[in-house]
Amino acid sequence: MILLCAFSFHLAAQIEICDNGIDDDTDGLVDLNDDDCSCIVIDPISLIPNPSFEEMDCCPSDRSQLDCATDWIQASEPTTDYIHSCGWFGWDQFPPPTPFPDGEGIMGFRDGRVRGNNDPEPFWKEYAGACLINPLEADSTYRIQFDIGFVNPQLSPPIRISFFGTPDCNALPFGVGNQNFGCPSNDPNWMKLGDVLVSGGEGNTWVNSFIEVTPTEDIQAIAIGPDCPIVSSPVSIYYFFDNLLLADINKFDLLVKGSTHPCADEFSLFVPGNSDFQYQWYKEGIALIGETNSELSMMYGEGLYEVVIFDDESCRVSTVFEYSIPVFEEPRSVSICEGEEYNFGGEGLSESGSYLDTIKTVDGCDLVIPLILEVIGEKYDTLDAIVLEGEVYEIGDYSFKDEGEYPLEFNTLQGCDSLVLLRLQHFNVYIPNVFSPNNDGINDTFKPFSADGIIQTVDMKIYDRWGNNVYRGDEWDAKDYSPGVYAYLIDVLFSNDATKQFVGTVTIMR
Repeated sequence: MILLCAFSFHLAAQIEICDNGIDDDTDGLVDLNDDDCSCIVIDPISLIPNPSFEEMDCCPSDRSQLDCATDWIQASEPTTDYIHSCGWFGWDQFPPPTPFPDGEGIMGFRDGRVRGNNDPEPFWKEYAGACLINPLEADSTYRIQFDIGFVNPQLSPPIRISFFGTPDCNALPFGVGNQNFGCPSNDPNWMKLGDVLVSGGEGNTWVNSFIEVTPTEDIQAIAIGPDCPIVSSPVSIYYFFDNLLLADINKFDLLVKGSTHPCADEFSLFVPGNSDFQYQWYKEGIALIGETNSELSMMYGEGLYEVVIFDDESCRVSTVFEYSIPVFEEPRSVSICEGEEYNFGGEGLSESGSYLDTIKTVDGCDLVIPLILEVIGEKYDTLDAIVLEGEVYEIGDYSFKDEGEYPLEFNTLQGCDSLVLLRLQHFNVYIPNVFSPNNDGINDTFKPFSADGIIQTVDMKIYDRWGNNVYRGDEWDAKDYSPGVYAYLIDVLFSNDATKQFVGTVTIMR
């Protein structure tokens, strides 16, 4: 079947045929790229504001900062996390799978928590909430479609994601002041709208899922997160959300989706099939000849895909799907002993340097592995150290008091021989026992002296012969003090953060 301009069926001279991949009217524009091939573009708009956490009021710098994501609300007393490439990128023990499904921002949440003292808190349930752009209308059917991220099977086991609603935006947040409040439906203002069980398999992955709901009353605000029953786990469990698309269920007929992981050989695109419709697929706006079903028979390389869905009276254009095969990176830093080899990319490496290898993940994606290899050989590393005269410097099982150079031998964690040359010096501090504050420019003040850079700070206390504290500071000019003998107590902080207290007497002479 030939589609003509505006997808109407008539013949005319110099008219663009919209499904043959040819520039029929010779204006340099082919198929959907030509304004002659106009169609209604249908793109489901989420009733949840900022559905992919891209709009920000601030860049997150730490955990519990979902409020940095525009229009999102910390719905529960246990706080969700805002993760964005501009700043905080999540907990070290819960690394998010990358790349993110849509943009640079995601949300992280727990279903139960175990504190550092191994004290479980099963009621610790974290939820994100938002006031909707438009309410969900009673007795109408909606779908919330979302991507959920999994760390690994232990930290992100299968989870039942639940979707909650309330008729009043003022019901957000709920359970204020009660970290054990649990799920939103424990509040009479909230109701559970639906749920779905989602599994992340072997983990380190994103899974697209959805929940269909038909509320019995108008819903103004929503919350999403774990189901209500308590989860018993010996560890804290953690998940991620992205791309929460909430819309009337009919809008999803034109939403292009992938059939499996984009790196898989069998990956293809599809829209929900309907026997009353006809289909024509396009890449970069140019028709893919023969692709006239609701699902593509194959992929035609990376790029922008869409499908025109039409009947005898009208046509509609689907959402655009950007197909790209993700490439992951896993940097490594490895140390080996001299004389050993490290197997990398099928080769035995024995020299320090930077190397690169590419392997396939279980999903068929390229995994790029940059390697920095350090070969620990028998060469001296020089260590300069300074201590106060009379004190001991310790390193490993060795201890030294006297200045000098000391060759030392250690075993590294890798079991290699490591040679260190220790160069030990003393802090030399001179404290005078007499000074003359007579403004002749010679010995007018009293303080400890040393080479530049050795002393950080001085805290000096001066006492008269009756034990009275007559001065405190870092340099004593003694202009208004009588000649005689005074006691001092001086605390010195050195450049290596060591401290020492000096006690003695000084004589003022005029």
